Amino acid sequence: MSISLQKIQTLNTACLPFLNQLKTIYAAMDRKYHEAADYYGFKCTGCEDNCCLTRFYHHTCLEYAYILKGFTTLDQAKQNQIKQRAAKVCRKTALADEKGETVRLLCPLNFDDLCLLYAFRPMICRLFGIAHELQQPGMGTIRHPGCGAFSEQHLDKSYFKFDRTPFFMEMALLEKEFKQAVGVNQKVKMTVAEMIETF
Repeated sequence: MSISLQKIQTLNTACLPFLNQLKTIYAAMDRKYHEAADYYGFKCTGCEDNCCLTRFYHHTCLEYAYILKGFTTLDQAKQNQIKQRAAKVCRKTALADEKGETVRLLCPLNFDDLCLLYAFRPMICRLFGIAHELQQPGMGTIRHPGCGAFSEQHLDKSYFKFDRTPFFMEMALLEKEFKQAVGVNQKVKMTVAEMIETF
């Protein structure tokens, strides 16, 4: 584990104001997601292409700190169980990468199709699934049709404007302020399993 991430683990008090702001941004994401879901009448009830099997990378120290905060709310036995799961996922992923194979492994936080740290889940876990758009400099508006289950259910519905751009911008600004405040300069590209393995 890097020195920067080690430092975050020792800065609980210093991190708290930023994590509270992150919680506010997450709440806005959730509201927008539910607004879009209600428009489409979409309810995620699970499918074979489970997003918890997807290797999502998360890119902020803030999300790392927030997952850590949630992790510490669990009892020691459950923490140990999750860490064992995370280590197994990381080993299998590394082995598959060495062989050039694609592997889909369940997130170590998924127990009986439920996320143990649902309230602390990262941005992509909150926004994934529903058709959306993103404004990218020099590339204009990029639209994504949503996950397979969503597309199959709602091909006949007109598009509901779900712009992720403001959330990405707010996250980027808060991440910059957070890193400056706590003296961390590391770039992050980690799965949830990789995060947990460092706890």
